[in-house]
Amino acid sequence: MKGVILAGGLGTRLSPLTRVTNKHLLPVYNKPMIYYPIECLVTAGIEEIMIVTGGNDAGDFLRLLGNGHEFGLQDLHYTYQEGEGGIADALRLAEHFADGDKIVIVLGDNIIENNIRGAVAEFSRQPGGARILLKAVPDPERFGVAEIKDRRIVAIEEKPSAPKSELAVIGIYMYDHQVFDIIRTLEPSGRGELEITDVNNAYIEQGKMSYDVLDGWWTDAGTFPSLDHAWRLVAEGGANKTDEPAASQPLVQQGLS
Repeated sequence: MKGVILAGGLGTRLSPLTRVTNKHLLPVYNKPMIYYPIECLVTAGIEEIMIVTGGNDAGDFLRLLGNGHEFGLQDLHYTYQEGEGGIADALRLAEHFADGDKIVIVLGDNIIENNIRGAVAEFSRQPGGARILLKAVPDPERFGVAEIKDRRIVAIEEKPSAPKSELAVIGIYMYDHQVFDIIRTLEPSGRGELEITDVNNAYIEQGKMSYDVLDGWWTDAGTFPSLDHAWRLVAEGGANKTDEPAASQPLVQQGLS
C-alpha cells in the first residue's frame, strides 16, 4: 500500500503568511506542518509516499524533506499540481505512482492525536473499494457530512446547512485503483473543482464504502483559528501516537466483494 499527501493550493485563508511560503511548510508547534501527515503514514506502516504540491514554493519541500530518510523512508516522491483544481484533481496526479496499488491519502494540513494503523490494516484486508475516517465535530456544517443509516454511510453532503449527523469526513481517505477511473468521470463543481465528495459518493452508490470513527482529537490547520488550535493540541499532547488505537470499534464494512 502507498501513501499520498496533498499539499498544494495557495493557502489564501492564511494570507499574508502564505505570500512567502506554502501553507504546509508553516510551523505547528515544533515541526513544519507537512511533518505530521508524513508521520501519520509512516506510523501506519506505509513506506512509499508521494507529496503532491504546487505554487511558487514547491522546491522548498525538497530542500526541507529531501529523500525522506529522516522519517525512515528509502525514498520520497514528488509531483506538481498546476493551479487549484480541487482534491480529486490533485489526487489524479498520483495515478502513475499508485501503479494499481491501494492508496492512503492524507490532506497536508490534517493533524491527529493518535494513529490510523488499525484503519489501514482493515483496509488492506478489504478486497477493494474505499474507506474513510469520520469524526464527530461541533460544527459539521463546515465539512463534508456523512449520513448514516443502519450503521452504513448512505450519502455524504458537502457543507450542508442542516447536517444529517455530527460526523465530518476528515481529510484521510483510502481507495483502490478504481478511484482514478472515477475521477475521470467527474465534472467540475460550481466552484470549478473536482470534488472528493463526488468520489466518495460514487463508492457509496456502488456499495463499496467502509468507514471508521476516529479516536482522539483531530484538527486541520488551514485557517488562523484552526492553526492556533493545532498548536495548542500538539503542545499539550503530541500527535500521531504509536500506542493508541486508530478508531473506535466496531469497524464497519459495506457490501464489499
